[in-house]
This record gives sequence, structure tokens and C-alpha cells, in this order.
Amino acid sequence: MEVPAELAREAGFTVPVCLSAAVWADCVEWSEEDSRRQTPQDETGRLWDVLTMTRFAIRRSRGSGECVTVELYRIPRGGRARQPRRVRLAACIGPGDNAEPVMTIMQLGED
Repeated sequence: MEVPAELAREAGFTVPVCLSAAVWADCVEWSEEDSRRQTPQDETGRLWDVLTMTRFAIRRSRGSGECVTVELYRIPRGGRARQPRRVRLAACIGPGDNAEPVMTIMQLGED
């Protein structure tokens, strides 16, 4: 899932940013029903959390390597959890479809 360019720029990214479907489903996806059952949130806010924590992890790494580990807390979907739980993700820079640099945020172990 491609992050809207304006939001990525606002979060400090100078290259396009994409999230794997698994990361989107686990860390971003949120419906009105989820807000009624669990706690009020929205997808834009959850996406912002992923982006800002990724940016923080990149800064902390001081540019060493193509991938960094990102740690953040998010409320998992499923209708029960109300407290945030930690998740670890990987953010890797690599070539896009036309060999342009793209930041991809994925679960650890994903390709």
C-alpha cells in the first residue's frame, strides 16, 4: 500500500513510502466498528504513528545499512484489546519498479 506522498513528505520522507499488506492490516487498518468496540482511532493517525516511528528509527541508525528495525506500540484489531502492544517492523530502502529509491515498511521476515 503506497502512503500518500503529501503525508510521507510531512513525516520527513524524501522518497516514496510503501507498507506491506500485512503491516497495513496489523498497524494501520481501523474501522468505525473497531472504534466502537475498542477505542476511538483512525487510519490516518495510525499511519502517522508508523511513519514517525520509522523516521525516528532511521535517524537513530545514522544511515547505517539499507534496513532498520522499527518498534512501535499499536492497539491490535480484533475487538478485545484496549491497550497498545509492541510490534517490530523492518523499514528497507530499495529500488522501486523503475529503479527509483522506495522505502518499504514490512513485518520482520517479509520480503
